[in-house]
Amino acid sequence: MNGLQPWTADDIPDLAGMTAVVTGANSGVGYETAIELARRGAAVILACRSASRGESALRRIMRDSPSATVELAQLDLGDLESVDRFVQQVCATHDELDLLINNAGVMATPYRTTASGFESQFGTNHLGHFALTGRLMSLLIKSTASRIVNVSSLAHRGESIDLQAIQLTRESYNRWRAYGRSKLANLLFTYELQRRFERAGIRHVSSLAAHPGVSKTNIAQGLGWIGTVSMQIAGLFFQSARMGALPILRAATDPNAASGEYYGPDRPNERRGHPVIVTSSPESHDVEVARRLWEQSERLTDVRFEI
Repeated sequence: MNGLQPWTADDIPDLAGMTAVVTGANSGVGYETAIELARRGAAVILACRSASRGESALRRIMRDSPSATVELAQLDLGDLESVDRFVQQVCATHDELDLLINNAGVMATPYRTTASGFESQFGTNHLGHFALTGRLMSLLIKSTASRIVNVSSLAHRGESIDLQAIQLTRESYNRWRAYGRSKLANLLFTYELQRRFERAGIRHVSSLAAHPGVSKTNIAQGLGWIGTVSMQIAGLFFQSARMGALPILRAATDPNAASGEYYGPDRPNERRGHPVIVTSSPESHDVEVARRLWEQSERLTDVRFEI
């Protein structure tokens, strides 16, 4: 790729022989990420909460690329038992894992708790992916070169983590604050994981992050009819899910991408455009907060990383 030319899906290298897990692969940027990886030869595991939606996505990918290697596995990130079942299924059929795309999420939902008892946005967006990554670490380490890409959001800016109460309660709940905090947690996790790899001398596993800018997806369905109407209007102004997937795909596949990097759109305010390295908030680089968030995440999920 010429350094002056924008990075596109055409720059994805041949991925034959690689295995990828994409959470939330049934729609939006998750689907667009999964289909591009499959087009380039990766064996893709669609990790979806809804079996019917996952089956629909699988059929669409196979229509697009009949020779693609794609499989569907049920995963509810809000249920740690579902995470365990998913990992057992993957470990039973795969010896190693090359790409883990932690994309699935919920946005600005009313207050509710997950099957595991966590506030839904923090529990799904952060704790579920924390547990999934930890459980899959043995397969990631077995790969000759693997990457973990955590999908964050512009909404992380202006937020902070209250270490005394990392989950908002019903009384303190604000749906947008909860979403922003969960996306900040994604970045704190990304950078802390990178630091732990470095301290352990693990150089063949990389931890990166990306955000899709402001893209037209169905993540706003948690807002109910307001979300449905707003996304119809937003379609006139937001970039497509296909464009929103490009920062994720670049973090996952660009041979020059490095651990600890964060990718997003290149246009002003990072709302749309082609993928480039971007910066995250100062709060996302707070080493002490990241360490303590990690410890609390281990305690809440009962997951320890094999690093």
